[in-house]
Amino acid sequence: MGSIPAVQPKIHRGGTFTDVHAHVPNTDHEQVFKLLSVDPKNYKDAPTEGIRRALEKFRGVKLSRDELIDSHDIESIRMSTTIATNALLERQGERAALLTTRWFRDLLVFGNQARPHIFDLSVRKLENLYEKVVEVDERVTMDEFLENPEKQPIDVSKDNSLVEGSTGEIVRILQVPDMGVVKKQLEELHREGFRSLAICFMHSYLYPDHENMVAKVARDMGFDVLASSELQPTIKMVPRGNSATADAYLSPLIQRYVKNFSTGFRGGVDAIAGKLLFMQSDGGLCLWQKFSGLRAILSGPAGGVIGYAKSCYDTGDETPLLSFDMGGTSTDVSRFAGTYDHVFETETAEVTLQVPQLDINTVAAGGGSILHWKNGLFAIGPDSAGAHPGPVCYRKGGPLTVTDANLFLGRLLPEFFPAIFGPNEDQPLDYEATAKAFEELTRKTNSEKCLSFTAEEVASGFLRVANESMSRPIRSLTEGRGIRTSNHTLVTFGGAGGQHACDVSQTLGIEKVAIHRFSSILSAYGIALGDLTHEIQRPRTDSLDKMQENLEAEFQPLIDEGGAVLGEQGFPAQHVEYELFLNLRYAGTNSSLMIRKPDSSWDFPSVFIQQHHEEFGFTLDRGILVDDIRVRALGKTRGHNFETISQALKSVSTKVLSSNKSIKKTKVYPDGVWCDAHLYRLDDLASGDLAEGPAVILDQTQTILPEVKSFQEDENYIDPIQLSVFGHRFMSIAEQMGRSLEKTSVSINIKERLDYSCAIFSPSGGLVANAPHIPCHLGAMSFAVAYQAELWGNRLQPGDVLVSNHPAAGGSHLPDVNVITPVIDEETNEVLFWVASRAHHADIGGICAGSMPPYSKEIWQEGASFTSFKLIEQGRFNEEELREMMLDKPAQYPGCTGTRTWSDNVSDLKAQAAANLKGIRLIQDCIRENGLGTVQKYMNAIQANAEKVVRNLLRQVHDEFSGLPLTAVDYLDDGSMMCLKIHIDREKGSATVDFTGTTDELYGNLNAPRAITFSAIIYVLRSLVDEDIPLNQGCLAPIQVILPEGTFLSPSKGAATVGGNTDTSQRVTDLVLQAFQAAAASQGTCNNLTFGYGGEVVDGKAKPGFGYYETIAGGSGAGPTWAGQSGVHVHMTNTRITDPESLEKRYPCILREFSIRKGSGGKGLNPGGDGCIRDIEFRRPVQVSVLSERRTIPPPGIRGGGSGQRGENIWIRHDEYGTRQIMLGGKNTCQMKKGDRIIIRSPGGGGYGKVE
Repeated sequence: MGSIPAVQPKIHRGGTFTDVHAHVPNTDHEQVFKLLSVDPKNYKDAPTEGIRRALEKFRGVKLSRDELIDSHDIESIRMSTTIATNALLERQGERAALLTTRWFRDLLVFGNQARPHIFDLSVRKLENLYEKVVEVDERVTMDEFLENPEKQPIDVSKDNSLVEGSTGEIVRILQVPDMGVVKKQLEELHREGFRSLAICFMHSYLYPDHENMVAKVARDMGFDVLASSELQPTIKMVPRGNSATADAYLSPLIQRYVKNFSTGFRGGVDAIAGKLLFMQSDGGLCLWQKFSGLRAILSGPAGGVIGYAKSCYDTGDETPLLSFDMGGTSTDVSRFAGTYDHVFETETAEVTLQVPQLDINTVAAGGGSILHWKNGLFAIGPDSAGAHPGPVCYRKGGPLTVTDANLFLGRLLPEFFPAIFGPNEDQPLDYEATAKAFEELTRKTNSEKCLSFTAEEVASGFLRVANESMSRPIRSLTEGRGIRTSNHTLVTFGGAGGQHACDVSQTLGIEKVAIHRFSSILSAYGIALGDLTHEIQRPRTDSLDKMQENLEAEFQPLIDEGGAVLGEQGFPAQHVEYELFLNLRYAGTNSSLMIRKPDSSWDFPSVFIQQHHEEFGFTLDRGILVDDIRVRALGKTRGHNFETISQALKSVSTKVLSSNKSIKKTKVYPDGVWCDAHLYRLDDLASGDLAEGPAVILDQTQTILPEVKSFQEDENYIDPIQLSVFGHRFMSIAEQMGRSLEKTSVSINIKERLDYSCAIFSPSGGLVANAPHIPCHLGAMSFAVAYQAELWGNRLQPGDVLVSNHPAAGGSHLPDVNVITPVIDEETNEVLFWVASRAHHADIGGICAGSMPPYSKEIWQEGASFTSFKLIEQGRFNEEELREMMLDKPAQYPGCTGTRTWSDNVSDLKAQAAANLKGIRLIQDCIRENGLGTVQKYMNAIQANAEKVVRNLLRQVHDEFSGLPLTAVDYLDDGSMMCLKIHIDREKGSATVDFTGTTDELYGNLNAPRAITFSAIIYVLRSLVDEDIPLNQGCLAPIQVILPEGTFLSPSKGAATVGGNTDTSQRVTDLVLQAFQAAAASQGTCNNLTFGYGGEVVDGKAKPGFGYYETIAGGSGAGPTWAGQSGVHVHMTNTRITDPESLEKRYPCILREFSIRKGSGGKGLNPGGDGCIRDIEFRRPVQVSVLSERRTIPPPGIRGGGSGQRGENIWIRHDEYGTRQIMLGGKNTCQMKKGDRIIIRSPGGGGYGKVE
């Protein structure tokens, strides 16, 4: 062999291709190539084959595939992999068991209890990662709670059950595990063949002793154990438990792969033990022995982020970078502005994980994403053709994809692609088949919409929609954080990125695009630039003021640990650097920020205040609390010495390319017309060469298209392509509003339970676009906006913001407060459009803590109300008037108080106003780009398209029922009747939905304002469409609703309505679904639970206290092709539930049980989903209220299916008569003492079809 130094290969093993970048350190020798990740005819393992090929080329000597590789020829091997990601997505991990606290076996099944897709009646969910769960009889809880206004010092020495947790907080031990019993449980698991265990006990982040006890015994028995407190000692049991389970599920695959990989080397795993490093999700490298499944999920994309950050970011001008990594099935987007942004809680494949990861967002739009023409709209994905069969042009019978569109329009050239396609993998890309497929799709498109598209226009339209899809998560990274997108450089990488870079940059308004010469293998190249890292994070609960003087001492143990770990891996102290962080938040809030120590000081408070203002738009006059201390130790590795792209350009003189360098001319279709383009090889171009578009530039592994935009908008023509693009844009704006509200709110109800919705409305108040928030809000908010539009006309001024919650003004129930902002033409004073946010406030006064009284009879008993009030008048926040409305007026009524959470109310209303302002600015950006006329045209067109889709649906239903009317009758628990008859006019595609016969207004609070019924109808119609169309006012255009005045579905202005929004809405939805025979009844209630105390006025001041509100999941109804899901929220709500550890830390309670109520779903060919059991013990006297339905009449099945079980509300009461179990009925309130419990057993869903 030759005598050059040892080689350093960097390898990214993707799902389809494996990318290789190999170089000899301190030389210019390097190689770049790709190979198939799976090619069993030629080699066993792609990374091993990549190393073999690299060594062959460097040494100039042939290496047999049967010959083991000598590791002495290799300095180090750096790898990233998608093994963990794919196993998680496909649920192909190791058999794993979960050990958890008794009575919480189903906690990870519930998750946050929200369903993944709000309009999916089947509530499809991926299966859990663990195969079996074992409950361990152990329990600890917090002895203090944050919402206590009467805090007293706790003397641990006087109570043997009290101990100090790792943060200094006091923990009460309720049950120590019996290790004899635990050992028997573990022996049973061992007999069943389990070897991988996850352990997650309640509050183990704070008190890990019980986990440690069980973990030691399990390890001694030969189990691989992942204890949640060892992985990430952070509050929130659900994501921490998911993380431990994911690690147990994925890590064995990683270790098995490494061992298989090592068989290709002489000496096996021992020979490469100190040389094999893996890229982790946080952007740091580690030795393979420390590489775990949990930290491998973003291994591949992380390498790309490191690659572009270190090679493209200019530390001189500090222009931030945005990137998109476009692969075969998806596109990853990220941002870099001088430091790496990490996130600590993410959701991947429906699993919420707690682990440091680079902030990388994924959208299902890649080269293999399938093109769909549905309901008059162009759609991309989310399904993918994959590597097999692949796109049409792969010659294996696949569907049309983004890759086909690029090929058809001249952006890909078959003659420059390897001939590896077809059944025998020896043919070129098939242009003819792609062209034929586009011609067929064009004929279908034109015939359905009476259009005259060419095939080229159809293909080009799909690419425009794909570019908008990729732009949407990029806007989330910038506009969602108050950062202008246009102030960035766009960096693209991945095999398909170069074909879309210029289009995406123009969509985003970005002027400069950077494409690295190794962009198609940047995930491999970036690994060379990474540092070895070790993360240490410890929980801490204390004020920053108290800790400030001793911060250096607080960090030192973590610094010592990080240095020791990297020292064991060969890094001397002088090569180790440390990044120090505090996880900080304002007292009384849940929004924490991970703040890095400033370079030259310990001034964490100033950095936090500044960053909080930048992130959330405000600061608070409150103390700053420390939740976690974090140290990131970096072992600095030798990398390449190079100039960044920006630095290199500064020393380059540019010149327009001579056509002499062109290989030939080729035809491309930039966007509207075929034209000639010069074709260049990248290797033939010199620094400074300017390739003016249209042009095509070829590299070894990619195609780059500098492009000329030629699209023109006809002001009178509704372009289906633009319709799809604007649909994405408007929904993206509503999503950014929602993210702003979530971040800037302070109450747990909005921030954690996500009980809010945001939307955009036309000048008359018609719903244009919304984010997928709470269905009950989305269909009803237009009534509230339309009321204000009619009330105010053109009398509002710029800077005015309205607030409203009264049912007579389009509201639902009083806790749902609407903040509505007009956008006004300053010349004509006309409203151009509206934006609005609706959020559930945890308390707004009234007769009951939590403002959800189960026994209210009049609306004034339910809290503060306003039909229309200027929250902000020409920019001035009207706090005094608001105080009168929310504190003084409600307290004037007998038995009532003002709001018990005034400070939170004010902060959350300001957050709603800020979210609206975010939406306005984003729409104004859209108007500047496209013109007001065009934006308003497509606002109307999106509604018209939805109307057409619903009319077609109604025609189908008419035929299915042979033209007969659709009827349904159901009863509330109190016997009140709901009657429904639907007549469909097939010719018009319209329907009359008639509720005549419904019971009169109720002397109770299940009266539902008219908006609620409309909301239920629009939800059902959108769900029955079963296609991804925007929910908007057009869905209701074909519907005439008859709601007789004076019924409980159209009550008077003074009627109580608090339960109408939550429970009657669910019952109406089930009624409409019953009429359509679409699904059995679901649980039919939100199981509203509130508890709290305080609010009474004493000596002119409101007594301090709190109000807590939650809604509880149950069983969903079965349908013709699905069984019902257990323990999910259904239909008109989709709020999250508070994590058990957060609940006990903040409120005076112990969650005794949260589990599935086995057997409560209705029997049937497809059974209904089970309800759940939620058992809460109170640790101080509180007022408890429950408001629920389906406690008397069970949720019925359909087409012969059985009914689900009725729900139950039980009070376990301790008094002088002993302990009693008292049935509270469906609606009640009581004063519970310390030690009393409330048990909610939620209803099951109905079954579908007879069991034969």
